[in-house]
Amino acid sequence: MKEQTRLGVLNEVEGGRLRMGMAAEVVGLSMRQVRRLRAAYRKEGAAGLAHRNRGRRPHNALDAGIAQRVVALAKARYLGVNQQHLTELLDEGEEIHLSRSTVRRVLLRAGIGSPRKRRAPEHRSRRERKPREGIMLQVDGSPHDWLEGRGPHLCLVGAIDDATSHVPYALFREQEDSQGYLVMLRRIVETKGIPLSLYHDRHSIFVVSRKHVESIEEQLAGKRALTQFGRALEELGIGSIKADSAEAKGRIERLWRTFQDRLVSELRLAHATTLTEANEVLRRFLLRYNRRFVVPAAESERAYRPVDEGLDLDTVFCFKYRRTVGRDNVVRFGGHRIQVLPSHGRISYARAKVEVHEHMDGSIAVYYGDTCLATTVAPFEAPLLRARKSSRPPGNATPDLPASSPPTAPAKPRVHCTTAENKPAPDHPWRTPFKPQRRKRTF
Repeated sequence: MKEQTRLGVLNEVEGGRLRMGMAAEVVGLSMRQVRRLRAAYRKEGAAGLAHRNRGRRPHNALDAGIAQRVVALAKARYLGVNQQHLTELLDEGEEIHLSRSTVRRVLLRAGIGSPRKRRAPEHRSRRERKPREGIMLQVDGSPHDWLEGRGPHLCLVGAIDDATSHVPYALFREQEDSQGYLVMLRRIVETKGIPLSLYHDRHSIFVVSRKHVESIEEQLAGKRALTQFGRALEELGIGSIKADSAEAKGRIERLWRTFQDRLVSELRLAHATTLTEANEVLRRFLLRYNRRFVVPAAESERAYRPVDEGLDLDTVFCFKYRRTVGRDNVVRFGGHRIQVLPSHGRISYARAKVEVHEHMDGSIAVYYGDTCLATTVAPFEAPLLRARKSSRPPGNATPDLPASSPPTAPAKPRVHCTTAENKPAPDHPWRTPFKPQRRKRTF
């Protein structure tokens, strides 16, 4: 069929009704291969399109005598032996070195199937719930037009308990981000306790994407780096379980279908149009939803762990970044310049490795190990004065810059062109034509 298709295309090309480029797209070959086929077609006709290996025996084909011997051994001496075991016995006792796939193909051609009877695939059913509340929470985000065009497009971030279908907390966000999950998890930890595990998908918020190339540090450590949310889970001792499909975390997927039916109607009845109004409606909706749909767990005891008294949640639910202190004891973080002040344990922190904590309220703290360093806002670098006088204010005063604005970039030097006032004279050496002088040869 493939050669007939090529023959028809080449006939169209020879008749001038089809160009070579279009012919290459039709047959799925390159221009070079189409030219080669056209040359063979002009020289040998339709027979030139046939593959040259047709009718030839492959050089790596199995010898017929060896195949007959394998079939005879399988029917007599090794009767009832499975294919993998037969391959090993032929290699060890008969010196017949074949792969398992080759032995299987030879036996199937002879009508000898595998003696092992495989069971039929099991009927798939929903996974059993966890026995206690707090053993596992399923978390996910649901981007949807929750306000039905009355406001911005929002994303609902929430969690559901696997044992009871209780929704401990959920909130609307402008988009699915790490900060939303951190806010949700902190609320759950403060009200319920620390769950034992979280079941989530492979979003880049939870795990580093497989497409990212491993860094040298990751290769030396033998594991991938943690995301900000993954780091918070590790500090709290919460297990991270990754789902390979949406069906695996079907409980929270069914929750979103229920919310997209009931909650959307609640938002419409409340005339919610903003993010704040949507979260207020959601708070009242969760109270009624949990009373209606929560089921009792198999065991009444909860698995949530209490928060240790010495654990500062502000140091867990934040974004952490590693930085190196400059020689002037200033830490650069985004558009911020943070001046590290001397402490009793150390006067200078120049070239020290520190950790910058960016809290949810926007405040920033610098940690050296477990110690929070005293910091203040560092002054910006002195701005460069512009060369032109017209850019300065009246008088000799320097213009005041706001404290929050970054220093201005140095002005690009202007290139002044030559005018008629400083035009060289006619007898100027620049106007004298250059005449190279030949050196006299000395013999």
